[in-house]
Amino acid sequence: MINKLFIYGSLLETDNEFGRYLKQYAVYFKPGKFKGKLYDVGEYPGAITYPAGDYFVHGSIVILNNITEALKRLDDYEGYGDDQLQPNLFIRKLLTITTDDKAVKCWVYLYNHQISQLKQIYSGDYLSYKKA
Repeated sequence: MINKLFIYGSLLETDNEFGRYLKQYAVYFKPGKFKGKLYDVGEYPGAITYPAGDYFVHGSIVILNNITEALKRLDDYEGYGDDQLQPNLFIRKLLTITTDDKAVKCWVYLYNHQISQLKQIYSGDYLSYKKA
């Protein structure tokens, strides 16, 4: 099973429970991006794929130490799964993430609700957007 996860939002921060979880149970691999759009959902961002566009979602790839346990915990955090509210807030998909030297298959949590009323984060970089 793929053991890499692409993170682009609140999971990049270490001042929340799941950011701290990743810091303890994952190893940073390298920065990456995928063709998509990033939106401000309120307390967190939401990303969608947009292969035909010129926008990118920027983030980091981490290698999960215990993929089964980690995905179970992260699915719960992201509101993904049959036991979560339907439709799920996020869906987990395998995407090809572009890095400086290669393409890497990673799990990514993508926003699964309407985006029409959300503000787009044009830079695709959530941490920079939050600082501004």
